[in-house]
Amino acid sequence: MAEERLRDRCPTCDRLWYENAKPCAGAVVVEAGRVLLVRRAKDPFRGCWDLPGGFLEANEHPADGARREVLEETGLEVVLDRQLGMYVDTYRPGSDPMLWHHSLNIFFLARPVGGTLALSAETTEACWFKLAELPPLAEIAFENGRRALRDFLSLGQG
Repeated sequence: MAEERLRDRCPTCDRLWYENAKPCAGAVVVEAGRVLLVRRAKDPFRGCWDLPGGFLEANEHPADGARREVLEETGLEVVLDRQLGMYVDTYRPGSDPMLWHHSLNIFFLARPVGGTLALSAETTEACWFKLAELPPLAEIAFENGRRALRDFLSLGQG
């Protein structure tokens, strides 16, 4: 026990091992009362709908990362209107818990300002959904994405 938590220690030097969350950023992209979702081409959650987003690069600001991820995954340039929320989650890229890690997901509300909607190596489909026609939350990849969509819907915007 260290710092009021169970923590691993190096068996050689007794140094504490901190299991920090990896930073991620994404966006709820909205246009004309519709939300943009992408279908994941890769595991985890291959085939599920997702909000555009992903892991931040070293020293990358979350807002820059959100814009980069949207562009990479959809071909769209966006302007970020405001931060929607932050959500802690666990990224599970397989069945081996040793490969799992925590993530801190920062989502922004965004709107397209350029580019052309296109697919990437990470997406098999991109679709604009009217708010009343969004897929069930059970079909959305990652708990952090489901929570971001719930928070967006609770704003009563579109």
